[in-house]
Amino acid sequence: MSFSLHGLAVSPGIAIGRAQLLSHATLEVAHYVVPPKHIDAEVTRFDAALKSVRDELRALREDSSAEGAPSELTAFIDVHAMILDDPMIAQEPRRLIRERGANAEWALVQQMELLVEQFDQIEDAYLRERKADVTQVVERVVKVLTGQRVKSRKSQDDEAQILIAHDLSPADTIQFRNQHVGAFITDVGGGTSHTAIVARSLAIPAIVGLHHARQILCDDDIVIVDGTRGVVIVDPDERVLEEYRLRKSELELERSKLKRLKTARTASLDREEVWLYANIELTDDVQQARDMGADGIGLFRTEFLFMNRDELPTEDEQFEAYRSVVQAMKGKPVTIRTLDVGADKTLRGGSHRQDPNPALGLRAIRYCLSEPQMFLTQLRALLRASHYGEVQILIPMVAHLHEIEQTLLLLARAREQLRERKQKFRERVAVGSMVEVPAAALALGQFLKHLDFLSIGTNDLIQYTLAIDRADEAVAYLYDPLHPAVLRLIAQTIQAGKRAGVPVSLCGEMAGETTYTRLLLGMGLRHLSMHPAQLLEIKQEVLRCDIEMASQKVQRMLKMDEPEKLRDMLARLNGVSI
Repeated sequence: MSFSLHGLAVSPGIAIGRAQLLSHATLEVAHYVVPPKHIDAEVTRFDAALKSVRDELRALREDSSAEGAPSELTAFIDVHAMILDDPMIAQEPRRLIRERGANAEWALVQQMELLVEQFDQIEDAYLRERKADVTQVVERVVKVLTGQRVKSRKSQDDEAQILIAHDLSPADTIQFRNQHVGAFITDVGGGTSHTAIVARSLAIPAIVGLHHARQILCDDDIVIVDGTRGVVIVDPDERVLEEYRLRKSELELERSKLKRLKTARTASLDREEVWLYANIELTDDVQQARDMGADGIGLFRTEFLFMNRDELPTEDEQFEAYRSVVQAMKGKPVTIRTLDVGADKTLRGGSHRQDPNPALGLRAIRYCLSEPQMFLTQLRALLRASHYGEVQILIPMVAHLHEIEQTLLLLARAREQLRERKQKFRERVAVGSMVEVPAAALALGQFLKHLDFLSIGTNDLIQYTLAIDRADEAVAYLYDPLHPAVLRLIAQTIQAGKRAGVPVSLCGEMAGETTYTRLLLGMGLRHLSMHPAQLLEIKQEVLRCDIEMASQKVQRMLKMDEPEKLRDMLARLNGVSI
């Protein structure tokens, strides 16, 4: 009997194929006491498992590099290798084995749970989901210790494989690279999980957060994955199959046509020019941004340079990372966001404090200003990189004027220090602020006198406006970019920037969703930044849009309070019949 499941759509597209369930090594391992005479052997067994996984990751890294896998995959494998060498994973279990006579599996899982607890307190959705890295690394070691191995089967008759797992690591996806993988389905995860990021980079449909897909589906079930609507159809009848085969062919044809737009000028039907930038997390991501014809980097998140290490990155290390991106963009603007973490996050090289409410505590620019030496080091590295191209510095989570003023004072001090050291940098570097706190959107006048540009972070702006965590599945349904309050804050920010002659960009998830492109253009937005894989679809939407006509409709939308009417008007704006 045919039935459907509904989850969170994180990578669009349609796939039709047979289900393949991936084994999930349970981390509820047994605890037993190791006799004193066998302690050394248990430590040796643990060390051997670490070495086995380390060799496995190294081989996967080499294979993925040789076969030209997307940079996201190789970068995440590097992160897994770093976690494997983390003292809490590599050293503390050895201590538990020796001091408590614990078996290796139990000792390892205990340390994993302590590390995961730290990630659970992180407010930022993207970084919080990196706890999956820790779990996946430990899971690989447990599989070695318990003698488990991931088994795969080859698809038959060129059928696509629909991979179904509790969670899916980048290393898992590489192991299936030579097989015809059509889509990913996972029980857990969100829009910033590995499955979502890797799926988007590979242009593979993906649905996450299905909870019990692995328990409900069986190997070899015929499955349709609609990654646009977040629907999984199991054992469809022939009529439904034929309908989705047709839709799949149409989507593939459209995708192939998009490649022709790489070098096209991004301008609307009424000749309004629009700039499309790329969001990147790692230095390797810059190649995909270039391949998609990005006008620059609209958001370079610097968090990964600081995470999963005992010491803070040095000035030279940061400088090299920033410079490599700036040089790769060959004169196009590169907007680099200063460190956006809090003291509750795993910055082992920084100071530590328990934050009673991380979402409202010492994070982002507040944290940086509380650690001026660390912040000065990053600012010097950013200024040095500016010598090699157009660097723009972006300040996250600003809510008060004094945060901007103190940042500018530290930036001036960083310039003085570089002059004393006779190191080259650009005297004039643009400084902007993220608008992701409602207070900032409502009081922009005092900020605009000190800033060169603004960047709207819709992910946090929506969360703080609606008081919900979009990564929390219990309230994720309340996350609504079309809430009247959210739309008015975005429109107000754009108009305030326009009046002051300050450019405004948008770098949240809304920028990469074609549903909102005409809405944002009609609001007056001309700079959008998104994942590189989304650039060409957004460019096509810009080319099809008459902005003047869209603007008239959007102005009427902004006066409305009824969510349903807003959705109907948005559908009409996008040319969809109601």
